[in-house]
Amino acid sequence: MMSKEVGMQNGLAVKVRGLKKYYDEIKAVDDIDFTIRKGEIFSLLGPNGAGKTTTINMIAGLFPPDAGDALLLGYSITKEPLKAKAKLGVVPQEVALYDDLSARENLTFWGKMYGLRGSKLSKRVDAVLKVVGLTKRQKGKVGKFSGGMKRRVNVGIAFLHLPEIIIMDEPTVGIDPQSRRYILDKVLDLKNQGTTVLYTTHYMEEAQELSDHIAIMDHGKIIAYGTNEELLKLVGEQTRVDLTLSADGSKILHQWEKVKGVSRVKQQDEVVTLLMDDSNLVLPRLFETANQQHIRITSVDIQEPNLEAVFLHLTGRALRN
Repeated sequence: MMSKEVGMQNGLAVKVRGLKKYYDEIKAVDDIDFTIRKGEIFSLLGPNGAGKTTTINMIAGLFPPDAGDALLLGYSITKEPLKAKAKLGVVPQEVALYDDLSARENLTFWGKMYGLRGSKLSKRVDAVLKVVGLTKRQKGKVGKFSGGMKRRVNVGIAFLHLPEIIIMDEPTVGIDPQSRRYILDKVLDLKNQGTTVLYTTHYMEEAQELSDHIAIMDHGKIIAYGTNEELLKLVGEQTRVDLTLSADGSKILHQWEKVKGVSRVKQQDEVVTLLMDDSNLVLPRLFETANQQHIRITSVDIQEPNLEAVFLHLTGRALRN
C-alpha cells in the first residue's frame, strides 16, 4: 500500500529539506532545501569543496545527515532508506569498478547486487553494453580501458536496473572530449526516457547545456536557484571581461571601479575580471586609465553573460578558483 507521503509527492522526484552535515567547525552542507521534478535534469553547480558531493552522498544514503531529510519519490532517506535507495542509480565521482573483471563481468556483478537474475540480467547487460558503445569490448578487462571507457561502464551500471532517479557526481572530470560528449548526450537521453537526473559539476557549460533547473552551491549553502535564464537575470545583460596586465594593477582597481558601466572589479594574480554593461563603450576608458598609470593591458577576454558571471556576481570570485 502506498504511503501517504508517497501520495503527496505528485510531480516531485526529490525533495530536500533542512539537510545538514558538519565536520567539527566545517559546515560541509549547511541547511539546504531544494526540489526536483520528475523527468528533469537538475544540476548542483559549484567549485570544488562547495558541498556538492556531501549533499548527494546523503541523498544516496551513503551516510546519514546531521539534520534534515530527503524524500526520493516520497520515501525518506532517514526513515525508509532501503525503499529510497531502490529508486536510485548512482554514478560516483571516483570510478567504482573491478579492474580484473571484464566490462560484461562488472555489469553482471552489479546487476546481481541490484537483484537482477537469469535471462533478465543477461538481456539488461546486453542492452547496456550497446547503449554505452562497448559491445565489441565487453570481454576486455576494465583495468586496460581508458579513463573515458571506464566512465562509460560506470554510467552503464547506474541505469542497469532502470532506476527512476540517477545521481551523477562530476562524471566528466578527467576524461577525453569524445567520452565527455558521449556522457552528456547520455544524460539527455535519460531525460528523454523520463528519468530524473541529479547532476553535479563545476563546469558551468555543462550546467547550462543540460539543466532544467540549477542550484549554485558555495561553502555548503545554495546561494541561487532557478533556470539558466532566471539565474542570468541576476547579472542582467552584463558582460564579463578578463584583462591580463603587464604589471601589478592594484593601483588602478579603484579607478576602474568608478568607470561608468562597470559594476564589479576583481583581481586574481595578474588577471583583473570586470563585469560591465557594454564592453564597446567601457573598454576604451579602461585602456585610457591603464595608459595613464603606465600599465599595459596585454590580453582581453570577453565573455557574454553566463553562469560564471553569476557566480562572480554572488561571491566576488571566479567559479573555478
